[in-house]
Amino acid sequence: MFVEPNIGSHSKSGWIEVVCGSMFSGKTEELIRRLNRALLAQQNVEIFKPKVDKRYSKEQVVSHNSNAINSTPVNFAHDILLRAGNCDVVGIDEAQFFDPEIVNVANQLADQGKRVIVAGLDMDFMGKPFEPMDKLMAVAEYITKVHAICMDCGRIASYSHRRTKSKKTVVLGEKDIYEALCRKCFNEKMHGPTK
Repeated sequence: MFVEPNIGSHSKSGWIEVVCGSMFSGKTEELIRRLNRALLAQQNVEIFKPKVDKRYSKEQVVSHNSNAINSTPVNFAHDILLRAGNCDVVGIDEAQFFDPEIVNVANQLADQGKRVIVAGLDMDFMGKPFEPMDKLMAVAEYITKVHAICMDCGRIASYSHRRTKSKKTVVLGEKDIYEALCRKCFNEKMHGPTK
């Protein structure tokens, strides 16, 4: 379980936390949990999501189990800098959908003394690192990898398998398009059974 670092400190030392994992692993749930704790501590919190993500709500960050928190949808990572103002904590959901500038934005916010909490997929549907999440993890002080349960065998799942034939990197969808799989089941569906 992640333990927040000295969040009550009055020094303006910022940092970046990344919550990553596959589809249905609880990334957004964990982001909402951390942001709600900051709100309970009466910290000034701003939350952002990519405007393209309208799956559950245009204006809220919503987890798969329907927990929600108000957010500001933005088109580009740089828009976050313009809207973060003098908040203490910045939450960013679905960071893999942002342009590569999200890495510089997160660094600038942390350099301003803000706690930056970023959630997103660490791998794409092919099992490859999902840019720019890989670069965000490289500059983060804290990384939490959460796991789903394999929808085929019940093991711990780290992969987001796409059930459709689309080869586009970004295809928005839920259980109708994606399933969480363990390494073995993912490899079998991608490459066939091993002998």
